[in-house]
Amino acid sequence: MSEAPRHPIDVSEDAGIRYLHFGSEWVQGAMRIRRPFALELAYTREMMAGLLLREAPWPRSALLIGLGAGSLAKFIWRHLPQTKITVIEINPQVPLVARQFFRLPEEDERLRIHIGDGVEFVATRKHRYDLILVDGFDHNARAGALDTVPFYVNCRARLTAQGVFAANLFGRSRGYKASLGRIHESFDTRSLAFPSLDSGNAIALAVDGEPVALSLQELRRRAAEIKADTGLDLAPTLTRLQLA
Repeated sequence: MSEAPRHPIDVSEDAGIRYLHFGSEWVQGAMRIRRPFALELAYTREMMAGLLLREAPWPRSALLIGLGAGSLAKFIWRHLPQTKITVIEINPQVPLVARQFFRLPEEDERLRIHIGDGVEFVATRKHRYDLILVDGFDHNARAGALDTVPFYVNCRARLTAQGVFAANLFGRSRGYKASLGRIHESFDTRSLAFPSLDSGNAIALAVDGEPVALSLQELRRRAAEIKADTGLDLAPTLTRLQLA
């Protein structure tokens, strides 16, 4: 297994929002203190776009590679009670900070956090997941082995027939198009990328198994249901999905 990163973990606050940093100015996670289970950062909301593509009670299971401030894990834990969540985080200090400063719940029958290497996990485990979310960067905003064809191929192998994969990429990096190409190749072109957000983050979606064939009207209906059930507004994401 890869060694745990040795960079510092810092927490800052500004205008009612608490931020996580890995020893640099890059934001690794954020929480609005008065709404700790909401998805504060736009890219985290976009990573949940898979909810538009499959019918509830999907997903039954979710694999999150990279914990950060725990935003995605917390949202799923609070708002999708049917979902069992497995988190893989390489740095053993990150879950401690997420619990202390970002309201990450204690582990229970629905939330399991494993300290380990996400690349190794998807290469060696056999369990399949409805949803795989990859959001792993070092303190220099580099994804490393989490942005390789073997990793993406192994993620695809870990998806169920209704599986959806989402990855957070850095749209302003020189290797961004190459990253998209690797995902495209690994999922036999069944992937797309949203336009880059103002933050520089760009979300790639890919599917395996059952095809996705939904009308715009149906997607809008699902977006309205998701907002009513969870408070998550995917209408802007739906607009960007049309652009993608």
